[in-house]
Amino acid sequence: MQGEKKKKIVKTIKVDVDKCNGCRACEVACSAFHATPQYSSNNPARSRIRVIREPLRDIYVPVYAGEQARAECLGRDKYVIDGKEYEECAFCRASCPSRDLFKEPDSGLPLKCDMCESDATLEKPLCVQWCLVDALTYEEREEEGEEEAQPEDVEIGLESLVDKYGLEKVLDSVARMSLSKKD
Repeated sequence: MQGEKKKKIVKTIKVDVDKCNGCRACEVACSAFHATPQYSSNNPARSRIRVIREPLRDIYVPVYAGEQARAECLGRDKYVIDGKEYEECAFCRASCPSRDLFKEPDSGLPLKCDMCESDATLEKPLCVQWCLVDALTYEEREEEGEEEAQPEDVEIGLESLVDKYGLEKVLDSVARMSLSKKD
């Protein structure tokens, strides 16, 4: 049924920029959690959260990865915080074609915060747990809304790979992977 209202749990990370001290523990915890194998390495470029830093002015703004944007946005607004001017892109949570932020460094695939849901034992995302100054807090709320059809993350990743390498190379790689998994 179209237009049917369903209750869903919305999970968010609330950011208090006044508390953030720029330690970047959130970036380290996130990148280690998403390393393969898990916790085997630390590369902040793989982190789903980034801290915008202006240490001389004591400005630190954690931003966590959101949805992928397939095209550049038109918004080029400027924000002034404590006398320092920032472009709108600095606070954007999207992985988009105009910048490398929130893209997997090796493959170029978009990164998105998954709230560390792959580990059911975690009560809240690791970035929130490791934030010693409580600049990051985890919130869940129930909302009523219409069911939306969203493309799966796998489909987005495959589309990105096909765009970059071509369908034939992606299919060859999938075939090789499936054969190696059978062994």
